[in-house]
Amino acid sequence: MSKNYTRRETFKTLGLALGSVLPLSLLAQDKNGNTLHLPSKESQKTTKTITAITLGAGDRGNIYGNYALAYPNQLDIIGVAEPMNIRNERYAVAHNIKNNYRFDTWEDVFERPKFADAIIITTPDALHYGPCIKALEMGYDVLLEKPIAPTEKECKDILQLAQKTNRIVAVCHVLRYAPYFQKLHSLIKDGAIGKLVSLQHFEPIQHVHMSHSYVRGNWHDSKATTPIILAKSCHDLDIMRWLVDSPCEQINAFGDLTWFKKENAPEGSTERCIDGCAVEKQCPYSAKRIYYDKKTWLHHFDLPENPDLHPEAIMKYLRSSNYGRCVYRIENDQPDHYAMNLKFKNGVTATFNMEAFTSYHGRRTRIMGSMGDIVGDMESFTYTDFRTGQQQHWSHSSDSHGGGDWRLVSDFLAAVDSRDPNMLTSTIDASVESHLMGFEAEKSRLNS
Repeated sequence: MSKNYTRRETFKTLGLALGSVLPLSLLAQDKNGNTLHLPSKESQKTTKTITAITLGAGDRGNIYGNYALAYPNQLDIIGVAEPMNIRNERYAVAHNIKNNYRFDTWEDVFERPKFADAIIITTPDALHYGPCIKALEMGYDVLLEKPIAPTEKECKDILQLAQKTNRIVAVCHVLRYAPYFQKLHSLIKDGAIGKLVSLQHFEPIQHVHMSHSYVRGNWHDSKATTPIILAKSCHDLDIMRWLVDSPCEQINAFGDLTWFKKENAPEGSTERCIDGCAVEKQCPYSAKRIYYDKKTWLHHFDLPENPDLHPEAIMKYLRSSNYGRCVYRIENDQPDHYAMNLKFKNGVTATFNMEAFTSYHGRRTRIMGSMGDIVGDMESFTYTDFRTGQQQHWSHSSDSHGGGDWRLVSDFLAAVDSRDPNMLTSTIDASVESHLMGFEAEKSRLNS
């Protein structure tokens, strides 16, 4: 009789059969098959296997959870809470999770006595606070997807409870772990550009990404989730604070929802792109073309295993979900452009721009110092030394988060193992500070 292997068991068996470890490149992928960069060989190793429960088995839950498939001696996912049956089942099979450790909601997990070392929280933004507070109260360490929580008070509550319980809380500011930003940080810290004077940072969201995530998608309503400056750009505020290495003292911000609203709907458009819209074929935001024809941006669609069934499953989304609606006729309120000026305590000034209407994505950075400058695009940068006139070019292949996702998980596990939050590049204290910058920016944007 043949044995039904789980994915984890199959990987182990193949590795033994080949007389070597299965290539990690096969494991280091997100759910769409995109490459995730592996932690460096210098990454900290754990003295034991850290056990964890994942709350939310969507895109981010799978990215962090897949670390356990590549490094089973460091991380073992033993539980999952996920209300969507197809996600719950797939996650449980991938990690060989026993039925009695599969839960529908995060509340169900905490009805049991503590049964793991850590909790991975990858629930929707509005559901970060409750499970994080409960996890800390019960003695779990926490890997917490950003943003920390929807309100300033909730962020501060989590910080205070983490300090009180002496638990490890790692907020997923993965850009701090990206080789690109780590190299920029190192050059500034080592004085390569002299005294840091100012910086410019730019996040081009890319127009289809904007429509997918912040017009049609899960984050279209800032009140139900979080403002876009936190939902999308708390990474960037955190990076600027980290590079400058000084508290922010003044912020002013501007921005609005300019384009994705009903008065801009083209003549002949319909409520849904498949309802006979007269301009669908020319519209850059055609749901039919993006999702059905090109089969792109499907990472929030739970499609059947059989690819032959994908067309009808996608069409069902277009008929019944926001993903099929006209981008001009949705109840969205997130700004599609955002500009900030910042002044830090050490005198450094900075600007930040987030823009929806670009044909490209990937952060852009310009750093100006008294003895040099740096211009980069997250995959490469050019450093010019004013003293010698010489230029140095640096490049690194990048995934969507610059190679930081699994490096973050590696440091989190090391911190839990050693009981030392300083193993993290970004502590909960630093993460809360950069979140407060976002909340202050929203006050400035809304109240002039």
